[in-house]
Amino acid sequence: MVLEDLVNPFVAEKKPWELFIFGFVYTAVGVFAALWIFKEQASMVMVFFTVIAALPLFYHTMRLEEKKDLVLLRERDILKEHAKALRFLTAFFLGSVLAFTFAYVLLPSDRVDGVFRAQEETISSVNQKVTGNTYSLTVLSKIFLNNIKVMVFSLLFSFLYGTGALFIMVWNASVIGAAAGNFFRTHLAEYASSVGLAKVGSYFSVISLTILRYSIHGIPEILGYWIAGLAGGILSVSVIRKDYRLHEFERVLLDVSDLIVLAAMVLFVAAVLEVYVTPLIVS
Repeated sequence: MVLEDLVNPFVAEKKPWELFIFGFVYTAVGVFAALWIFKEQASMVMVFFTVIAALPLFYHTMRLEEKKDLVLLRERDILKEHAKALRFLTAFFLGSVLAFTFAYVLLPSDRVDGVFRAQEETISSVNQKVTGNTYSLTVLSKIFLNNIKVMVFSLLFSFLYGTGALFIMVWNASVIGAAAGNFFRTHLAEYASSVGLAKVGSYFSVISLTILRYSIHGIPEILGYWIAGLAGGILSVSVIRKDYRLHEFERVLLDVSDLIVLAAMVLFVAAVLEVYVTPLIVS
């Protein structure tokens, strides 16, 4: 009861970017504990350890956001309040991604393959599905439909398990961290062999390329998943508290519907950025 009690949604709303640090610390501890205790199953155990540490924060956030639905009258005001939660949850996710990326880059090559085995299999599977003309509408539709599938999982997992979307988000953080770490290592090796280790600027160039490649479409994509997870969590808390008996439950349903539509719109923008913008900036 140490890591999970370090922060609560009230503090997080006031200082959202502090959650970046908490996301990094929770994940770093999860990776270390998984390597120490469950070395052979580290690729999944490190995700579970990170989720366990963040569960209280996510659960209390869902309860707080559901309470706002019952108290506030205007949907615009409700969405503004939800934006506070989405800010610190996104900051937490980015911290988690950075920790997974550091782990991928810093661990020895022979250890990385074992620690990120499940993540690398997922990346390979996604790359095989999205083939052909990078700029085609077919690829756009595939990516968008895949985003919608993950959004539905986030929604259902949050509704059925309360904080189920948190597992999906941390898992995605580990996959993105593995992809970013692999991209960094590959391009760093290319620069080192071509210009030598004396060119410090080349390393900063690789870091910039890595950030650009996975943030242009990654941030709105993750935001869409968080919005869907928030919708499912609010509905789950409302059912558990039996607020469906109240007249105000109509506002909860309206808010959940708006969040789902908003999540789908954000994910479509993310898909467009991934297909038409990201390839133009980094290769």
